[in-house]
Amino acid sequence: MTSFATAKVSAPHRLASLAEERYRDAEQQLGTDWNETVETLLSHRTVRSYLPKAVPESAVRLAVAAAQSAPSSSNLQAWSVVAVEDEARKARLNTVAGTQRQIAQAPLLMIWLADLSRPRSIAADQGSPAEGLDYVESFLLAVIDAALAAQNAVVALESQGLGTCYIGAIRNDPEVVARELELPEGVFPVFGLTVGYPDPAVPAAIKPRLPQTTVLHRERYDDSWQPDDLKHYNTVLRDFQTEQGMPLLDWTEQVRNRIGTVAALKGRHLLGAAAQRLGFKLK
Repeated sequence: MTSFATAKVSAPHRLASLAEERYRDAEQQLGTDWNETVETLLSHRTVRSYLPKAVPESAVRLAVAAAQSAPSSSNLQAWSVVAVEDEARKARLNTVAGTQRQIAQAPLLMIWLADLSRPRSIAADQGSPAEGLDYVESFLLAVIDAALAAQNAVVALESQGLGTCYIGAIRNDPEVVARELELPEGVFPVFGLTVGYPDPAVPAAIKPRLPQTTVLHRERYDDSWQPDDLKHYNTVLRDFQTEQGMPLLDWTEQVRNRIGTVAALKGRHLLGAAAQRLGFKLK
């Protein structure tokens, strides 16, 4: 990694370079305040090919410390994580996720959990009915806590030269995952995260995102969609797909396909009922 002192001198240039990679837009301005944290954040890329090299325990512990440094609603810390390295267990979890290459290759799979079991146990020990845990708000609180924690962990892992990939397909069958991990009642698997050293023979590129004009609103939500932005992004994403040897698909078509039918949810339309069976009343 470039030293702080060296990179600080060329901060405007480096930020311009990062912005061009992220947006494929040489005109995108991000200011001049470069630092190593910004470098890690803006350089994020999804890694799906890994070397057969174990993730050091020190890296896992640092990632969890970073996760625990994330904000937590009312400091309830309503999340947990299971680190899975056993190949047989990882393979069984991969079956739920549709047998993904990155899960098979990654030496570590972290399953991030919305955990209301711990606060419920604390309440029970103190003779409280914990009625507040029975509502959707508490389920959302735990899911958000888990997501914030995981993203902090991702930044910490990437700062150490590791690569990651979120695995939402863990939710294809959360009850199977719960049985595999022996989760207690009131714990829900939100997503997985593969972790490992990126394979330099299969380099991952920075995927471009929507223009900021599409997602940044001032004072109020502006629902006058900018079709030119979406048309431009379709072109940008197709260029990226071509470079990466990926199937060509407009982003707007991808969105349509992903939300167009119940079948596209791959079983996740049943998550409400599954969460209730796992101990969440969701009132």
